[in-house]
Amino acid sequence: MSQDPICPNCGCDYPYPSGLLWICPECAHEFNPEEISLETNDQDGPVVKDSNGNILQNGDSVTIIKDLPVKGFSKSIKVGTKVTNIRLVDGDHNIDCKIPGFGSMALKSEFVKKA
Repeated sequence: MSQDPICPNCGCDYPYPSGLLWICPECAHEFNPEEISLETNDQDGPVVKDSNGNILQNGDSVTIIKDLPVKGFSKSIKVGTKVTNIRLVDGDHNIDCKIPGFGSMALKSEFVKKA
């Protein structure tokens, strides 16, 4: 008996194949189970991707790709600022890090690229 994949969007146990993709009957999510297994990579934490689609991991170094204004500071974080030793967390701002000159920050992964 083969193991059918579970929908990664809603957790439904009844997706059905349609060509190369599987379709969930409950949420209509289309997915490729081979790509999902590559994305999860047997990590304990969340799967976080940078602006280019590269998978980030705890301890990686990233580079800021856009000037980011910071509340309470008169200056912003400039493009090209390198941040080392990131930590991935759940939530909207899914990267915790320390930025030189600013201190501890939470960043969105869409504004960084893997260094």
